[in-house]
Amino acid sequence: MNYYSDNKEWQWLFNNAIDWDKIMPLYYPNFPTEDGMTSPEEVKNFLEEMLTATGEWCAESVAARAEEMDRIGAGEVVDGKTIPSAPLSAFYQEAKELEAFGANAPKEYGGLELPMGSGMIFLGQLSQACIASCMQISFYGSIIDMLDRFASQELKDKYIPGIITGDISGSMCLTEPDCGSDLGALKTSARPQEDGTYLINGTKIFITNGGGGLGLVLARIDGAPEGLKGISMLLVDQNEQAEERGRLNFVVTKNEDKMGLHGTFTTEVLYEDTIGHLIGEPNTGFTQMLHLMNEARIATAMQSFGGLEASVAYAKKYASERKAFGKPIAELPLMKRNLEDYQTEVDAMRALLVDTSSHYDIYQKLHLKKCHSGELTAEEKELYENAWMWTRKRTPLVKFYATEAFTHLSTKAIQVLGGYGYMRDYPVEKLHRDSFGPLLYEGTSQIQSLMAMKDLIKYAMKDPGSFITNVFSKHPGLGLISGTKEWDKEYKSVHYRFKKKLIGLLFNNLKPEGNKLFDAKEWANVDEERVSSLMIHAEGLCAALSYMETLRVLCEHADMDDNRAALFFRYKRLIKPRLEMIYADWSERS
Repeated sequence: MNYYSDNKEWQWLFNNAIDWDKIMPLYYPNFPTEDGMTSPEEVKNFLEEMLTATGEWCAESVAARAEEMDRIGAGEVVDGKTIPSAPLSAFYQEAKELEAFGANAPKEYGGLELPMGSGMIFLGQLSQACIASCMQISFYGSIIDMLDRFASQELKDKYIPGIITGDISGSMCLTEPDCGSDLGALKTSARPQEDGTYLINGTKIFITNGGGGLGLVLARIDGAPEGLKGISMLLVDQNEQAEERGRLNFVVTKNEDKMGLHGTFTTEVLYEDTIGHLIGEPNTGFTQMLHLMNEARIATAMQSFGGLEASVAYAKKYASERKAFGKPIAELPLMKRNLEDYQTEVDAMRALLVDTSSHYDIYQKLHLKKCHSGELTAEEKELYENAWMWTRKRTPLVKFYATEAFTHLSTKAIQVLGGYGYMRDYPVEKLHRDSFGPLLYEGTSQIQSLMAMKDLIKYAMKDPGSFITNVFSKHPGLGLISGTKEWDKEYKSVHYRFKKKLIGLLFNNLKPEGNKLFDAKEWANVDEERVSSLMIHAEGLCAALSYMETLRVLCEHADMDDNRAALFFRYKRLIKPRLEMIYADWSERS
């Protein structure tokens, strides 16, 4: 089996849904390339060969090890260090041989510097095989990316080559015992030293891969402001001056015993006068972290997608083989409808994630150029701002949608199997246990919902006149011109109804004066109580926005290829009742 070459949806999306016309010049400005490739088409062929190779590796080797990873676990903590288990060690060794750690890393350090879009597809392949494996490998590339953007040249030269070869990895160390989503309340401190280093003291919890060797730690330098404005980011190396000081630079105190994702290290880390190196300028840690959060949340969405894809695929396979009442249960009317709906959601979400990854790829590449040179051309600046707009808009939506859908669809997969689904002899119960991790890390669904609502309110309040006028100028009746495709008409109709309901929600809760609807000052002066009344609708709004963005992408894909229209209509049929339930809730509770 091969997760890429056996899946026509991935192949179509790779070739059509990624904006290669914009991405290719950012990565390959000149042909032939230094690797000898002579055209964009040759690059795409190479990337597809890579995805075919990783698709086979994930479907065969990684998937075959998933049950053992779950049963044995990631390993153990010994004398303050994490010691990988046999299955995790075997996974790391295979990843080294495939040069997977440096796929997206800069060439100057030994990486392949491949586009992020293909990297995100690879994460989906890994997660379809084993989400725990995907999580562990993610903390190679993400640490390379953060160092490349924000660290000094000395730190880059010292650490990035070793991460690429798989000799060391890292972790992002944010959460504290009394500080989760409220990062501004963190207590970890950093005291400046005469040699330019800092001594860090504090405790971090729920740190994925906390024993990888390196850590990017959020801390407050002595004397820094309270809240988010006083947070700095520092790099720590567990082995730095270990021999001279007679102890590790920081210690892992335990590996958490979790409900699922047993193949990952989720650790508590203790810093006692730990030597750290400042990344970037003081008090800029939160801004730096935001960049990683965008990538991490999109990657988490792709992890969840891989899991839900595996759940639905197994359920369909089982239903096609399991017979009842003289036929496969997949042919029974209700089961047939359910399985079709599950597959529709899988295919639609895959399209949304690839489109989002494409925007993010453009944004992150141009952001990296800004970090290195500080300048973009006028054309690049326009491209950057557009890509950032879509990245910012989509990030909370894909994280919310994919993680919620994973838990929901893995539940449905268990029900397809009946009693067998509850047994550990079958993989769906493990997938369901694993599904709860992505719901929680990188910001819960509630955090994503509040982010989406906050952005929407800011957008509406900035220019309420344009916001309102824009809705009613897009009445579907105004778009029924000759030559418009049927799916375009349907999308406009659904979108117009959504916007009307959204305006009603905002008006009913924020209650601006009727004669000042178009006055930005009136909206800006809305009191906290009225804004709070709107917050109870954040999850419904986030779900509705997720459905609408997915439908938008499917409409655009149908415009590219008429054969994609069937998926658009199936998905529209799936989400319309959900949207009406959300609208009813807005009406009842406003």
